Amino acid sequence: MNLHEKYMLLCFKLARCGAGFVAPNPMVGAVLVYKDAIIGTGFHRKYGEAHAEVNCINSVTIEHRPFISDSTLYVSLEPCSHTGKTPPCVDFILQHEIKRVVIGCKDLASHVNGKGISKLRENGVEVLENILVEQACELNKRFFTFHQQRRPYILLKLAIAADGFISKYHESTKLTSVETDRHTHKWRAEEDAIWIGYQTAYTDNPQLNVRWVHGKNPTRIIFDRNLTLPPMLNIFNNQQPTIVFNTMINRSEGLIEFVKIDEEHFIVEALKTLFQRNILSVIIEGGAKLVSEFIGKNLWDEARFIFTEHLLQDGVKAPLISDSYMSHTYTVNHDIIKVFKNPNLRT
Repeated sequence: MNLHEKYMLLCFKLARCGAGFVAPNPMVGAVLVYKDAIIGTGFHRKYGEAHAEVNCINSVTIEHRPFISDSTLYVSLEPCSHTGKTPPCVDFILQHEIKRVVIGCKDLASHVNGKGISKLRENGVEVLENILVEQACELNKRFFTFHQQRRPYILLKLAIAADGFISKYHESTKLTSVETDRHTHKWRAEEDAIWIGYQTAYTDNPQLNVRWVHGKNPTRIIFDRNLTLPPMLNIFNNQQPTIVFNTMINRSEGLIEFVKIDEEHFIVEALKTLFQRNILSVIIEGGAKLVSEFIGKNLWDEARFIFTEHLLQDGVKAPLISDSYMSHTYTVNHDIIKVFKNPNLRT
């Protein structure tokens, strides 16, 4: 591993500290290095607040501030060159006369996409690109998918019994361990929204929050065609943002928004609505019918299927994804988690 890769890995680690809090912005980390000594670090902490480069440069102590202009700035993603919630990071870098910037990958959003790099070079800054570029792109796969596909990043999640069933018919079925539940709640905290099917909402009455971990609750999503779900269900408790897609009304009730869409194309229309609301990612937590719809339309980017030791003997069969799409597996307690990636939709 060379020095550029060493500092870029630290940028990635810092960037992940913003997971769940910076969307619809990307996760970004930055490190300022003077003569192989780190004098500043920073990451984008929260949407609307200062970006990683600004936090990094501002973290430099008074005694080290004279060295800023002779330092190298490492940043996991191309610095922005436009004014959004905050001023352009490129301008902040130029104000501090930093002469060398090392970047993980280009920002593929149309309002940046090389413009930050060009402006730095036009002002005499040496720019080195594509350091650990695959890892840099993986870090912000949600952000890139959102801008390139014009829809949220779609993550499918199911718990599956050893005999291939996900639940008994119309019966709430518990398959995973407490340890796995904590792990999957961390997944929820990393995504902007969580979507379940009608039958899952009715039978399981889930809360769809992140009570097992520290993090931000995702926006809950349900398709209730004729608004027949009982109002006492947890998804209607008004404790977190909730979107109820339906074929009847547009209305808001506190944190609950009822959105009317066309039933025939409900998935595509729903994803369009989520895109318009700057929701970068959504985790589809079942049931089988909803997950099958996304698989059938090839509208998924990643799947995490949890295979458990339980036997159900009958019930609802799990939809399957070809093992040729499997990226890797790992174990939590006694549950085996298989991670699949859709190669047809990679950024």
